[in-house]
Amino acid sequence: MTAKIEIIPAGRLPRLDDRPLEKRIGLIILATDHTTEVDFRRMVASDRIGVYVSRIRYANPVTPENLLKMQPSLTEGAVLILPDETLDAVMYSCTSASVVIGDRNIEAAIHAAKPGTPVVTPTAAAAAGLTALGARRISVLTPYTIETSRPMADYFADLGFDIDRFTCLGLTDDREMARIAPDEIAAFALEALAPQSDALFISCTAVRAAEIAARIEAETGKPVVTSNLATAWACLRLCGDDHARPELGQLMTKPYGEG
Repeated sequence: MTAKIEIIPAGRLPRLDDRPLEKRIGLIILATDHTTEVDFRRMVASDRIGVYVSRIRYANPVTPENLLKMQPSLTEGAVLILPDETLDAVMYSCTSASVVIGDRNIEAAIHAAKPGTPVVTPTAAAAAGLTALGARRISVLTPYTIETSRPMADYFADLGFDIDRFTCLGLTDDREMARIAPDEIAAFALEALAPQSDALFISCTAVRAAEIAARIEAETGKPVVTSNLATAWACLRLCGDDHARPELGQLMTKPYGEG
């Protein structure tokens, strides 16, 4: 039998920091999402900024009806991110659902759990990013069907953007969207960008476009905004990180809200 080991209590309690990390970003992502966490770990997370994730139920195929079904889950998803603690931003990571549900409805649902916290959606962040880049004429590339792409075309048109070319790939499963090879994304991007456009927007948080945005810019000479690049940019700026990172794309050299 092992001899009894004496355990000695410390003479005092430890001093506690206000937070383990200075800034906190909450992500609400789809249960099927392969890409957002990876992109945010690469572009956003640091010794200063923590990224905390909550997943909500989602069932393919990607249709307006299925996307709308996520709305009731948004508040609970936000509740589960560091309960009873404040966040510096909450991002809902679904571009097509942001169009269908609506930016303001998403903000209201998240504020029910995290009052006053800045809310980021891919659609609003993309629009802000395009504006910061001085783009009014745009081309758009989505992985969706025409049915799911139509509301997105209307969303950007209603914000005053002129859409020169809108291309969709016809996929209905977001897990397949995540499996589109980066070289394929680049090839489709080159075809999707109209010569007269000021910038290209590549939609969908599942698509691995953020990692090659700068490469596409180098090949086309035009700015590229992707869903995850735009939300990462917005979240960084909301956390006070204004560092220019041109290796990630032109957007990452711009202040939030410039334009």
